[in-house]
Amino acid sequence: MRKQQTVIFILLSFAAVALFVADMATGGVDIPFSKVVAALSGGECPEATAKIVINIRLVKAIVALVAGAALTVSGLEMQTLFRNPLAGPYVLGISSGASLGVALFLLGAPLLGISGFMASIGIAGAAWIGSALVLAVIAFVGRRITDIMVILILGIMFSSGVSAVVQVLQYLSHEDALKAFVIWTMGSLGDVSSSQLWVALPSVALGLVLAVAAIKPLNLLLLGEEYARSMGLDLSRSRGLLFASTTLLAGTVTAFCGPIGFIGMALPHVARMLFSDADHRVLIPGCMLVGADVMLACDIVSKFFTLPVNSITALVGIPVVVWVVVRNKPLTA
Repeated sequence: MRKQQTVIFILLSFAAVALFVADMATGGVDIPFSKVVAALSGGECPEATAKIVINIRLVKAIVALVAGAALTVSGLEMQTLFRNPLAGPYVLGISSGASLGVALFLLGAPLLGISGFMASIGIAGAAWIGSALVLAVIAFVGRRITDIMVILILGIMFSSGVSAVVQVLQYLSHEDALKAFVIWTMGSLGDVSSSQLWVALPSVALGLVLAVAAIKPLNLLLLGEEYARSMGLDLSRSRGLLFASTTLLAGTVTAFCGPIGFIGMALPHVARMLFSDADHRVLIPGCMLVGADVMLACDIVSKFFTLPVNSITALVGIPVVVWVVVRNKPLTA
């Protein structure tokens, strides 16, 4: 089993490198692989081509890789914590909470005169606060209600309620601010600037570090909270660690890329199926690679057909979710 998992890790890693280069070679301007490699390595390459590869496509490919890994890991954490195969940052309303925070900031930033790098910090902070508030509400309800399906339904209701508030803000907002927010809601990997990337990368990296630190609590939670408590696990501290990780991962991606659905819900199941394991020591790095590969592939397809990346992720994620519902696959080993 370990040998098989090692082979899968190697294949996924090679696929990530290949898709990363392919993503930079794909776009409105046809650039051969050799020129992409030359631009990245400082070899002989036309200046205009080098600028396209390094200043535009490289940033977008990095965003796709990071966003896929972050959303998949956050979905894995939520599914294990709530012991529900349909849990995820989008379904539980975490992405909606981030959307509300970003909406409040984007629709109010022009009035405050905020722009540039401070606007990037403000967008990320607003998304984190919005995500954290929704998670706090769900956690509070989860301590009083034992039925995980009720918690899932409440998460969907929170998401709908937050969406209604956002619609009210849109109706009352200024035309320029409204346009910026509507474009943001469509979800895009190409609107992240290099300055924003310097905010997003450390935030996601910290979220992934917290996810790795939570591996032992996650494995104990697979067998139920009572068992985890009997093994000496501090549930409050573990929940706080997982909530902080999910807020950083899902909140940061939503802040800069817009709400991207189905990745966080569907791809953890793909990782479980590939590795045939419920151990989070395997699943967390596995989810990072699966998420990165799939998001890079979705970005390539979206470029070919000139479609929003959200529509591609939905087409990929919906069949997986339907398969999970039909099979009712458990989360334990």
